[in-house]
Amino acid sequence: MKDNNSPRRWPLLLVMAGALAAMAGTTALFVTHEHAWRYLVAAGCLVQCIGWMGHGARRGGDAR
Repeated sequence: MKDNNSPRRWPLLLVMAGALAAMAGTTALFVTHEHAWRYLVAAGCLVQCIGWMGHGARRGGDAR
């Protein structure tokens, strides 16, 4: 019997990786003033959003 309440690590790993990528891209953008870093920021936010959606889907979209 599988416990459905046990956390799966991939969605939360995506959330953390996306947040770190977005913060690193934001820092690099402010330091270097190169606008190419905004793509890293956007990709980090996208990965973070996918991670949160995967984490929410695991619980069936329940807000509790």
